[in-house]
Amino acid sequence: MKVVILAGGLGTRIEEETVVTPKPLVRIGDYPILWHILKIYSSQGFNDFIICLGYKGYLIKEYFANYFLHQSDVTFDFSSGEASKIIHNKKVEPWKVTLVDTGINTQTGGRIKRIEPYLNGEKFMLAYGDVVADINLNSLLEFHKMHQRIATVTTIHPPARFGNLTLDTNGNVICFKEKPEEEGGWISGGFFVLNPEVFDYIEDDATIWERDPVNKLVDDQQLAAYTHQGFWKCMDTLRDKNELIELWNKDQPWNLWDKARHEQTILEP
Repeated sequence: MKVVILAGGLGTRIEEETVVTPKPLVRIGDYPILWHILKIYSSQGFNDFIICLGYKGYLIKEYFANYFLHQSDVTFDFSSGEASKIIHNKKVEPWKVTLVDTGINTQTGGRIKRIEPYLNGEKFMLAYGDVVADINLNSLLEFHKMHQRIATVTTIHPPARFGNLTLDTNGNVICFKEKPEEEGGWISGGFFVLNPEVFDYIEDDATIWERDPVNKLVDDQQLAAYTHQGFWKCMDTLRDKNELIELWNKDQPWNLWDKARHEQTILEP
């Protein structure tokens, strides 16, 4: 199954970084957040990606064009007068990555519409290029198949940024919770599974996926909600980026690939 990644936005709320690089290439640790997202999918058996490019998309093309060299040890030999190259310790991912220029000003729905020819009429997964989670993607896919809707969206409880106060009628604080786990109801966490009929809900480049298409799916009772109770975080601002770096340096809550490798090692005799 193909995985479509929306990676073409301007990233204006993190312009401290995106003035020189597209948001999906902003680094968390040693690797861009886009790499982390692909690793989340790959660790669960999804390795065929279509990436929707827009703002500074050529830099994402260059990243993947040079990915093999970046991941491997290499010797450049100039002694003969002509440069030769020897690759050592090859480190490659089992990925197939299709990079599609979907336009600078195209909205999210328009970007999805533009990659329709690459999907061969098959259902596909959809994710944003700035969100990481420890989501069970195979469970999400099975949920989608079981409910037989055109679309399934992953829902999460948004993490609270501030302490929550409960007051009595006299203005006294009777309860204080520092950054409670839940703040309101469920919201979209991205990580969609979509049937090809979804393209009928998208008109053109100006269509914002999260507005008319999703609302029409709701009206038609064609949108199912898969609840994710685990880790989830969006890199929307510089503060979010710094928090993700801190988490990565600490316990790496979305690192499912090393966890899967460790579990496989335990199972092997």
